Amino acid sequence: MDPDAFRELLTPRGQRALGDAVEAVTEGADPVVAASRLRKTYDASLTAAALTQARLRARGAVKFGADAARMYFTSDGLEQATRAEVGAHRARRFRPGTRVADACCGIGGDLIALARAGCEVDAVDLDPLTVEVAHANAVALGLGDRVTVRVADAADVDPAAYDVLFADPARRSTGKRVFDPMAYSPPWPAVLDLVARAPAACLKVAPGIPYELIPPGAEAEWVSYRGEVKEAVLWTGALAATPPGGPESVTDIDRRATMLPSGETLTPDPSLGTAGHGPVARYLYEPDGAAIRSHLVAEVAALVDGHLLDPHIAYITGDASAVTPWASRYEVLEMLPFSLKRLRTALRERGIGTVTLKKRGSAVDLERLRKDLRLSGDKSCVVALTRIGERPFALICEPA
Repeated sequence: MDPDAFRELLTPRGQRALGDAVEAVTEGADPVVAASRLRKTYDASLTAAALTQARLRARGAVKFGADAARMYFTSDGLEQATRAEVGAHRARRFRPGTRVADACCGIGGDLIALARAGCEVDAVDLDPLTVEVAHANAVALGLGDRVTVRVADAADVDPAAYDVLFADPARRSTGKRVFDPMAYSPPWPAVLDLVARAPAACLKVAPGIPYELIPPGAEAEWVSYRGEVKEAVLWTGALAATPPGGPESVTDIDRRATMLPSGETLTPDPSLGTAGHGPVARYLYEPDGAAIRSHLVAEVAALVDGHLLDPHIAYITGDASAVTPWASRYEVLEMLPFSLKRLRTALRERGIGTVTLKKRGSAVDLERLRKDLRLSGDKSCVVALTRIGERPFALICEPA
């Protein structure tokens, strides 16, 4: 879809077509049937655009809730867009009235969160269609007076002219996710150049960003939503010293983990050092991914009075029956050196027919293992595959 086709969607006729498409998708109509139905009233181009938007809105509800019914999307833009709860969490660090340059606005998920927090946002993107979509989203949600969106290269933005630089470099190419920051758009060196010229910055990046690429003096925050790590956020300047609850107090934290929707946050405890390791105990604890990414496993181990099974793997064990939002807890029923035959026998003896497979430090293909186990019992369990030293192990557990 090009910008002209998208603009047609915004006309009264286009809105009627979109309404008909949404109705067809909501009813679960076969795609061919839905297209044939709309083609009786609308031309092929408008029919295709309307049905595409209707399907994207249905998918967008997962990230944007009720707002998705009024928003517009591109497929790649929706994939990279920030979940509304995550964007709102981030925006809480910004003071109302803050002038923000959004250097890579995409479809506008972040500029919506910033505008709702009271910021004045000047957004740019290289892709004309994406700019049209972002502007339409701001208008559709009643935020058009706080937002401007234009076609421009992020490198042409003057960060010094704003209070804060916000950047979410594109991490998709031809529909595929990009993991190398040097392959971001704009690439990482260009992003860092913008940051160096900004009074303060907020960078949304992939959770796996190498630590050595984090700008000096920045605070790195890893955010998980309902147990899944969604992003890393790099804060610089005054924003690096502002806690998630607002600018009222100052912190000196170089990294933190945040769990949503609760808003729980975990920061380094300098008194802990590294987590110790030792033999398996009664319980196995699996830390939240944000705590693992932010190198706060020792802090989680302290919360559950536990230790690591292996000094290099984020599985914690302990005899305390501790409850913390920062780790899932499983009771260890049996631990055995890993082999397919031995594990299959142990599970069959326990009458296990359904198994949840987890792994850390293991090269085993879990889907292949699930098929090879050929279980048929009426009980269930959790199997955690890991390595202690150079030896592979399987821990048969049940949720505690």
